[in-house]
Amino acid sequence: MDKITYSSAGVDIDAADTALKRISQLAKNTFTHNVLTDIGLFAGAYNIGGRKILLSSADGVGTKIIVATMAGIYNTVGIDLVHHCANDIAVHNADPLFFLDYIGHSNLSVEKIAKIVEGLSAGCSDIRAPLIGGETAQMPSIYPPDEFDLVGFIVGIVERDDIILGNKITPGDAIIALPSNGLHTNGYSLARKTLFDIGKFSVDTYIDELGATTGDALLRTHTLYLNDVKKLREKIEIKGMAHITGGGVPGNLVRILPDDCTAIVKKSSAPKIPIFELIRRIGNIDDAEMFKTFNMGFGFLFVVASDDADNTKKILGEKAFIAGEIAHGDKSIEII
Repeated sequence: MDKITYSSAGVDIDAADTALKRISQLAKNTFTHNVLTDIGLFAGAYNIGGRKILLSSADGVGTKIIVATMAGIYNTVGIDLVHHCANDIAVHNADPLFFLDYIGHSNLSVEKIAKIVEGLSAGCSDIRAPLIGGETAQMPSIYPPDEFDLVGFIVGIVERDDIILGNKITPGDAIIALPSNGLHTNGYSLARKTLFDIGKFSVDTYIDELGATTGDALLRTHTLYLNDVKKLREKIEIKGMAHITGGGVPGNLVRILPDDCTAIVKKSSAPKIPIFELIRRIGNIDDAEMFKTFNMGFGFLFVVASDDADNTKKILGEKAFIAGEIAHGDKSIEII
């Protein structure tokens, strides 16, 4: 069987990166002196005066919503969305202030929309930030019957002296990771093509190696790392953080690296999560493709001084592991 790639599943990461480079300048043309970060970080920073900095991020849950629709489960994707967005601003050490959502759909029932918002509300309770509004738009000419899209926008705050952008990272630093619990909210186009189209599973198929149905394994909610960040920052100087989402470790850790640093990440350091091994085997997918599509067990990364590595693991708990180190290089990621 030919090897399956993310591109063959309909998602071209390289094209998306090229588009980002082209449109980023258009965004920069609108910048004022209050904008403190460039396009491409996990969140945008805006100085509102004094020592307070606002951090904001917008994101979606991708085609995970198709799996949710197939399973008839609508409340978990809202939790996914809030956790994902909160993790993105936590990377820069911000605490959430509030959250807004957008639900675009064709003909969802009131009950289904209520379930989606129920999940959003639960997620906002997890991050202790209010869901202050949003938009629900019924557009049957755009969305096929029974389909919908879900997008969120989060705003957080941090003291100017406490913002973490990765500029203090130096060669010799250690990379400490917290695991994911599965796909989180990325790579679902490839996962669906592999498991449903090639593997011929349904969402109700029970798979022994997963210890769950396909649907349950794919719909596990995105892990929230916000509280881990809060716990660690009280005792350790965190030099940088990365939330591993679309693009995997290579596409996310590079966002925070200084120009003279290379991150060396050991693929064997992460826990083996059965869903990834199943997708790899059924799709005949090579390592490089897996690591640039999925988080592969690396949920959230912390960069700390090497002398702080053991204490960082102790503070974060038994799930934390040493994922690699920072070396001299050219702002790149090596997965070994």
